[in-house]
Amino acid sequence: DGLVRDAILREMGRDGQVYVLYNRVQSIERFYERLRQLVPEARIAIGHGQMKEHVLEDVMLDFYDGKYDVLLCTTIIEAGLDVPKANTLIVIDADRFGLAQLYQIRGRVGRSNRLAYAYLTIQPGKVLSENADKRLDAIREFTEFGAGFRVAMRDLEIRGTGNLLGNAQSGHMASVGYDLYVKMIEQTVQKLRGDVKLGDIQTKMEIRLDAFLPGDYVTSDKQRIDVYKKVALVDDADKRADMLEELIDRFGDPPRPVINLVNIAHLKGLSGRIGVDNVSIKKGFLAMRFAPTAKPDVEKLVMLLTKYKKQLILSATQPPVLMINMPPMSAEDLVKKSLPLMEEVAATLDPRGDQALDAS
Repeated sequence: DGLVRDAILREMGRDGQVYVLYNRVQSIERFYERLRQLVPEARIAIGHGQMKEHVLEDVMLDFYDGKYDVLLCTTIIEAGLDVPKANTLIVIDADRFGLAQLYQIRGRVGRSNRLAYAYLTIQPGKVLSENADKRLDAIREFTEFGAGFRVAMRDLEIRGTGNLLGNAQSGHMASVGYDLYVKMIEQTVQKLRGDVKLGDIQTKMEIRLDAFLPGDYVTSDKQRIDVYKKVALVDDADKRADMLEELIDRFGDPPRPVINLVNIAHLKGLSGRIGVDNVSIKKGFLAMRFAPTAKPDVEKLVMLLTKYKKQLILSATQPPVLMINMPPMSAEDLVKKSLPLMEEVAATLDPRGDQALDAS
């Protein structure tokens, strides 16, 4: 209570205004009475989405015109007016909000040349959940101008989508890796146009390996993002060699998780080129399932199966699954040793090879 009163009086003392965000419409009137007792000097208005439209509009315009010192409101202010004089925000029960939402709400103050203050409050003595604690730590940490991207990245990590820049990723690049962001817009536009080519299929990798860029290998977040984007473009042996050479030049000899990351990206790129939408390891086989829309050249496929009788197997399922059979070995070695064979498979079945020949 003391903090709330002091924050409001401090802002009023410099002829400013205050948002008090209380996101429970059912009890907002009770909180209004409490606030009025705390700060009897302040002119307080209430604004929330269940008010009649013309009443809410009048309240917001009066607040904008400076007729109130404090607006007690819900998250309706996320898309509200820009009020240059409102430069203090007090969020009640901040642990109940999402990280992206807190970041958006915090942006309602500080929209002029005045220093702004955002107080994210929680009930005294309340034990926070682990995620709530992480959200509040993140919003406190990322205060610099343009921090929205870093907040979005942290939000993904907290909500369990995956730690894009750390070891929690564990090899699932296809699910949450950077190539998804790099390629998503282009692929979506192609789908909307009805122009989905075989090589444009998004391949999901289900291979349990430590495959990431450790923080002690690439220390800068910005550099790691840049490297992830480059790794996502590896789809043949030459690009893989170039990528590894660049990593060695810039950061030194890559540890195993980095080698795994490049190998998985290479395998994914090769698989996508021939229309495979899922790659996994099952019973010691590297299994590559063709997408329902993929129509690989049957004659070329039979030629490959004949050449590699024991190493390449094609299931009779629909959609078909191409399997690479190797002697018993770790998943890491299986991926690595499958790459030369997959290079030949991709070179044979990649439809872009025929297009290149036709063009020449």
